[in-house]
Amino acid sequence: MDARHGATAPLGTGASSTAVVTVRYWAGARAAAGVDGEDVAAPATVGELTTALAQARPALAAVLPVCSVLVDGLAASGDDPLPPGATVEVLPPFAGG
Repeated sequence: MDARHGATAPLGTGASSTAVVTVRYWAGARAAAGVDGEDVAAPATVGELTTALAQARPALAAVLPVCSVLVDGLAASGDDPLPPGATVEVLPPFAGG
């Protein structure tokens, strides 16, 4: 893992140490997180992940509610399952056109 990423973090409840997802932050979410991305222990759902991210990185708590979350390139919401090995992208709203 390079310097742009945080360390693998044990986020989520009941997550296996081998079940990991990659989280990538974009724009304002990246600024709030303080990193471009990180590998984290995978909880069962997207909602559990965003809750754990907000707890681990408090500045994200204000940004996450307005962000879109993509799991492996597809829009996801709180109850959607989070498969191990997935790439999760956190995208705040973009202005302009």
